[in-house]
Amino acid sequence: MTTTDGGAAVRGDRARSKGWLAVLPLLGFMTLAFGIPGIALLLGAFTVKDPQSGLSSLSTANVTASLQGNYLATLLSSVRLSAVVAVLGAILGVFLAQAVVTSRFRALREAVLTASGVLANFGGVPLAFLWIATLGNSGVVTQAAGLGEAGWNLYSFWGLVMVYMYFSVPLMVLVVTPALDGLRPQWREAAHNNGATTWQFWRHVGVPVLTPALLGGVVLLFGGAFAAYATAAAMVGSTVPLVTLQIADALTGDVLIGHENIAFALSLDMIVVAVLVMAIYLPLQKRSSRWLR
Repeated sequence: MTTTDGGAAVRGDRARSKGWLAVLPLLGFMTLAFGIPGIALLLGAFTVKDPQSGLSSLSTANVTASLQGNYLATLLSSVRLSAVVAVLGAILGVFLAQAVVTSRFRALREAVLTASGVLANFGGVPLAFLWIATLGNSGVVTQAAGLGEAGWNLYSFWGLVMVYMYFSVPLMVLVVTPALDGLRPQWREAAHNNGATTWQFWRHVGVPVLTPALLGGVVLLFGGAFAAYATAAAMVGSTVPLVTLQIADALTGDVLIGHENIAFALSLDMIVVAVLVMAIYLPLQKRSSRWLR
């Protein structure tokens, strides 16, 4: 290596070392936002306090208790609710996104995407109040249409599913629209020129190419419904057993006293469920994402 090459290599190493300095603020933020709470959660989940002596020790008793009895029932109920919302929201969102993408009216596309961006971030207590005032026991639509006499109940599992769909479907539209735009018209033309029907095109080309985006949307909807708290707390309370509500009860002590570490264990269970879902999604994304480049 010549002197010139050696000097260029040294300058390149210095540039790379200085480049790490720009990443330090992000690393510091991630440490504060995720690292410290994560360590505190792990310590709390595996710490058991003796009620008599007041001494604390490391044990798996909290995690074991979080996977038994009522705690396990609330966790499974949350998984079931999130899975139903994710699947139904993904199906409806894909059809709506496809209608928007194939529409000839640009104004319609922009209006739907703008509304989806707003509705996807609309949740919490305001969303619960909106549905209670509309379809609650004394809601405007419930009273006008006589839904109460027909057995309608908003404060149930399927009522909560419908409320969660309010922000899940728009979120799916935002996620899958870029992927639908990525389907090249040449692929459809080539399939039709070779005698393929529309169904065969979607079965052998469209759906396999869109699989990463579809699964990504399902995972995102699952996570959003799985972690939601304020809407369910304001609308159903303890009527529908959910792990987020169980964690809140354990932390505040309103219902469960002295179960703070159980709440940490339940939070750890939620993280494990989220990691398992992501572990299914990421390999499929790497396998098929090259088609949309």
